Amino acid sequence: MYTREEAAAIKEQFWRTFGQYMAVVPSAEGLRVNWINYKTGIKQLHFKTDATSKKATVSIEMSHPDAGMRALMFEQWKQLRALLMMNLEEEWEWEEDVENDYGRMVSRISYTINDVNIFKKEDWSKLISFFKPRLIALDAFWADAQYGFELFK
Repeated sequence: MYTREEAAAIKEQFWRTFGQYMAVVPSAEGLRVNWINYKTGIKQLHFKTDATSKKATVSIEMSHPDAGMRALMFEQWKQLRALLMMNLEEEWEWEEDVENDYGRMVSRISYTINDVNIFKKEDWSKLISFFKPRLIALDAFWADAQYGFELFK
């Protein structure tokens, strides 16, 4: 087992490595983008990546504190589901009301792989191969779909 500090250092090293790897990849609009801290431009709407000792997840998370606004935002995603799935080329899990790691209710659309470990450097290529195409696909989708979310700014 790692100490909390050692675990944090390994995670930081992975995310720095991933960020450097992705830094040369432009957005769908040809712009420079921070892939790890992707800015959707919509408050309480985030594209997230997470990796643990057991799994890795890419997600779209709606964290508006008002349940009605969150439901409205989730409904907007459902209206664009076909376009999103066309970009992602795989079916993701849709959860309208789920508790996040901080005990807050969110809506989430996500895809997870198991049997990868961020603490094993030999798994880092698997993690990068998992995150990269999905983030690029989300960005390509967002380049077209972001205007449908303007009312949530």
